[in-house]
Amino acid sequence: MKCNVGKTDRMIRIILGTCIIAVGFYNQSWWGVVGIVPLFTAAIGWCPAYVPFGISSCETKK
Repeated sequence: MKCNVGKTDRMIRIILGTCIIAVGFYNQSWWGVVGIVPLFTAAIGWCPAYVPFGISSCETKK
């Protein structure tokens, strides 16, 4: 697995995942569990949804 999630993308995923979990917890809904996905992809630096489209938000080294 090659890294395809860049630094800015990771920060957005962490914030978004945390917010989804907080809203799910506040509303006492299982939808908060969905917040684990962006947190997990931020932690490992790889997003399986990017692979079929060839997307990468990692910085390219010159």
